[in-house]
Amino acid sequence: MHSIYIHIPFCIKKCFYCDFLSFAGKQALYANYTDALILELQKKAPLFQGECLKTIFFGGGTPTILPIPLLQNIMNAIFKYYTVSPHAEITIEANPGTLSPPVLKALYQMGFQRLSIGLQAWQDILLQKLGRVHTLSMFLENYYHAREVGFKNINIDIMFSLPEQTQAQWEQTLYEVAALQPEHISAYSLIIEEGTPFFELFQKNKLILPEEEQDRKMYYMTKEILATHGYHPYEISNFSKKDYECRHNKVYWQTKHYLGFGLGAHSYYQNKRFHNPYDIKKYIASKGKILAEDVENLTMTELQSEFMFMGLRMTEGVSATTFKKRFGVSLQSVYGKQIEILLKQNLLQQKQDHYFLTERGIDLSNTVFCYFLKD
Repeated sequence: MHSIYIHIPFCIKKCFYCDFLSFAGKQALYANYTDALILELQKKAPLFQGECLKTIFFGGGTPTILPIPLLQNIMNAIFKYYTVSPHAEITIEANPGTLSPPVLKALYQMGFQRLSIGLQAWQDILLQKLGRVHTLSMFLENYYHAREVGFKNINIDIMFSLPEQTQAQWEQTLYEVAALQPEHISAYSLIIEEGTPFFELFQKNKLILPEEEQDRKMYYMTKEILATHGYHPYEISNFSKKDYECRHNKVYWQTKHYLGFGLGAHSYYQNKRFHNPYDIKKYIASKGKILAEDVENLTMTELQSEFMFMGLRMTEGVSATTFKKRFGVSLQSVYGKQIEILLKQNLLQQKQDHYFLTERGIDLSNTVFCYFLKD
């Protein structure tokens, strides 16, 4: 196991579409939360004995909302209790408006070398509709400052199929973001999640969303425009320059083991899935005790199933050789029938020992994944 995820659940303000475990206005909890997180890092360190961390990912919320001294304390704890590879990919997510030059400089000096900035849209009018707290000019200022302090690996998050978003607005977003030449671009289609303000508006028919056909047009435009700027799609929603794929995210898609730290953080360890408490008072009071909730022991069938539908999200697809190595049986003996049907329907294609989604398969990816779900 070579990967850890650190959850920082604080934000300036919740966006209208966000269902992540995060809160605004909880500054009073920052220090106690950081202490609990450091204790958890200390308690779980023996699980990594003899292991070397290759990817570390700070997600949220907005991790860069934490004061620099607290982030520094967390980083110090990681380097104190864990062996970190000198070539580790260390990522922090950030929202524009939280990245002043001193903050960026401090982040870079404490060891973060990959920055993931949530832009979402190029037009201020759309940013307002999403409930974002930043403007385009704030993003640009932060981006250029990040380059100045030395960040050479930047991801920009953008979203399409937004309420009232036009094809032309999405096209402008793609061209403008690609022109900045970040090393990585994540381009997601908006999903309306339960429990969000957008979900309530959607239920009342007050949210005007693009039709399915428009959504697909936007997706194909994404692939086309980003390809002309030197980005290859290595996963359904992720595009990178050569050698800049997100190594941490690939851990998830290749169903490799990782541990999550912090409020509600999920882990996959020794073929078990579990998460930390979702209640922040309970998490802080635990003082780093390992409180694994909803522990799920995955059966062989579930492990094989996850390997397939997670792996098929990636452009390179799944490898029959890797399947055999991991599970001791051939891919054909377990999923031969399903693969045959999907090949015939032009939803899957085969290249040597790899199976991957066709363009039609990407459009109907949820249908394809259902073929590999456990009974």
